[in-house]
Amino acid sequence: MKNSILVIILGFSQLLSAQNENHLLNLKQLTFGGDNAEAYFSFDGKNLSFQSNYKKWGLSCDQIFMMNIADAEKDTLYKPAEISTGKGRTTCSYFLPDGKHILYASTHKAGDKCPETGDLRKGGKYLWPIFDSYDIFIADLNGNITKQLTDSPGYDAEATVSPKGDKIVFTSTRSGDLELWTMNIDGTNLKQITHELGYDGGAFFSPDGSKLVFRASRPKTEAEIKEYKDFYAQGLVAPVAMEIFVCNVDGTDIKQVTHLGKANWAPFYHPSGKKIIFSSNCKAVNGFNFQLYMINEDGTGLEQITDQSIFNAFAMFSPDGKRLVFSSNRHNYGTTDTNVFIADWKE
Repeated sequence: MKNSILVIILGFSQLLSAQNENHLLNLKQLTFGGDNAEAYFSFDGKNLSFQSNYKKWGLSCDQIFMMNIADAEKDTLYKPAEISTGKGRTTCSYFLPDGKHILYASTHKAGDKCPETGDLRKGGKYLWPIFDSYDIFIADLNGNITKQLTDSPGYDAEATVSPKGDKIVFTSTRSGDLELWTMNIDGTNLKQITHELGYDGGAFFSPDGSKLVFRASRPKTEAEIKEYKDFYAQGLVAPVAMEIFVCNVDGTDIKQVTHLGKANWAPFYHPSGKKIIFSSNCKAVNGFNFQLYMINEDGTGLEQITDQSIFNAFAMFSPDGKRLVFSSNRHNYGTTDTNVFIADWKE
């Protein structure tokens, strides 16, 4: 019974308890079908924005939704409000400080249909598509687009907002590689943050807004560089070798935090600003077993946080540091579904 999950029905809510995940208390499942990912808190901690492709909601590829956490905890049949247009493919949503607007990346201006992903196992490697039709938009909570933040050729996505409410960090190919950029909350004052060959993405600000944590690939050998450039030319990236990095918000003092090999990604700062939670398959035998880990900013003190199922990622602490939201394929009854879970955080 060491790895069992105890399921208790409390009204409509499912309270899950994993015995070995000691930091996670009062674990609850918030979605119940499809692939649900990148669930991120609003600034007041009451709502989540996230993406889903749940077919029962009439979706053919990822669209953006807003979830009221209290309502989702009460009712397994709760359907969140759709924020995106329902056209194209979307990704990477995030609340603005006013709590009344959400930014996200979408391909809808290039066409109503979901862009084809192609063969994402080409050459035996798992691949991510980098659609050059992605741009970043702001919508109100009724789904009305109020502003387009980017309008340059190439990929613009993976945007998140500083806790200070003044800046946005995002990934763009506008300079010829997948680099981190920042801009003001209104889209002005664009600045390139990273400059080294490789994929830089999935960035988040530190709690005080002074630093960034992100994932990056750093091809070094001639063969690695050729492979990276060849995939990039096809609008693809192979996220099989990534490490966690930090830097100042202006791009100075870049430091590599992890040296674990394999894929280390989806990092987020601990409320203390001194630790980082992230997803990694560093202990996987066959490559696909992603668990959450915590590490000190200086690369010491690696601690495994989850051990249930084979996929746990996209962890984010609530603004008050008391809760953790993440995506996992645990408790999916043998399907491939990935759902959103929330738990009280215990130090």
